[in-house]
Amino acid sequence: MKPINEVKIAVIGLGYVGLPLAVEFSKKYPVVGFDINQKRVGELVAGHDATLEVADASLSSVLVSSSPQIGQKGLFPSFDSNVLGDCTVFIVTVPTPTDKHNRPILIPMLKASENIGHYLKKGDVVIYESTVYPGVTEEDCVPVLEKVSGLKFNTDFYAGYSPERINPGDKVHTVAQIVKVTSGSTPEVADFVDELYRSIITAGTYKASSIKVAEASKVIENSQRDINIAFVNELAKIFNLLGIDTQEVLEAAGTKWNFLKFKPGLVGGHCIGVDPFYLAQKAQEVGYHPEIILAGRRVNDSMGKFVATEIIKLMMRKDIKVLDAKVLILGFTFKENCPDVRNTRVIDIYHELRTFDMGVDVYDPWANEQEVEEEYGIKIQTGQVLPDISAYSAVVLAVSHDAFASMPLRKNPNQVIYDVKGILDRSLVDARL
Repeated sequence: MKPINEVKIAVIGLGYVGLPLAVEFSKKYPVVGFDINQKRVGELVAGHDATLEVADASLSSVLVSSSPQIGQKGLFPSFDSNVLGDCTVFIVTVPTPTDKHNRPILIPMLKASENIGHYLKKGDVVIYESTVYPGVTEEDCVPVLEKVSGLKFNTDFYAGYSPERINPGDKVHTVAQIVKVTSGSTPEVADFVDELYRSIITAGTYKASSIKVAEASKVIENSQRDINIAFVNELAKIFNLLGIDTQEVLEAAGTKWNFLKFKPGLVGGHCIGVDPFYLAQKAQEVGYHPEIILAGRRVNDSMGKFVATEIIKLMMRKDIKVLDAKVLILGFTFKENCPDVRNTRVIDIYHELRTFDMGVDVYDPWANEQEVEEEYGIKIQTGQVLPDISAYSAVVLAVSHDAFASMPLRKNPNQVIYDVKGILDRSLVDARL
């Protein structure tokens, strides 16, 4: 391994995770950013980040026109893998999704490993950040690196794992402001990886005892959150049957010092709705069927259908025609004030309402219309012009974008207002989750 002041870093995958990391490293080191998406790279070269994770001014301040050399600093984005040739540290930040059966898809990580293998040299270090289950780095990715490069693991090259903790849309807990877990395939490599990240992470680092420990820490972070949200989602279903407002119950319970203040809602995104399946997969491989983890997933995945069913009931109670009715869903991204539509569960509400032959419109000023159509096969309304609320039999506030706070949402005899996020006063809506 080269000393930390002699490294050249490659970040593979310039999405929500990779780009902020690449920008932070490029303030101190020479960095190349590689992504197979030519359009994405073109936007970055022009100084714009469509994910809005990095401000245009911050991005432009670190961009360089050619691949920086060791001893220099700056970021050079490219879709040509040849830029990886003289790099000494490779950081993998590609997506790790699940398939339609909720099974982990490791193909992006394995393809990235194969690509890196062509450029791997003696002394190089490969660090993975993508969500995995314990063992993926050393048991799945390293063999690919060895096969393609012809080099021997922990003799010629080394590996590390440092789980990403990016929270999309969060401008307070940025990459540098979150404690970073680090690990390495040998004690010396663990020290190297920790030192590398510690040089840019102002919040500090935590060196795990092994790569598998670091991998496991990532999946349980979001599995824990998923289970906690599943609990309050189940409470919402129970309290709905009892005629009790869930938000009021949680506010009352929250006055106790050790009560965990989770709120019910749709659980989507790139981590919370995915990570538990990675842990469950590994558990099943070793002969254990995880009950609580998968039960939590089932509860959370059922919430879109539950919301849609409640809306139908409310419409019927107001004698509003259901078939061919027009419904407006406000928000499509998986969370507020963020353009990220990955694994959004708002789509579940949409599909369930459509089964009742309802005309469903979706409006989201943050979402990318083309991206939504490509990923989910539906057309949505975007832009800053708000739709006419009065034209719909039901309005569903699905995402708590700031832009929705001033909308004239008021319950009335001819319309149902349903607040999924519980951000409006109870008196203004027919029901809230």
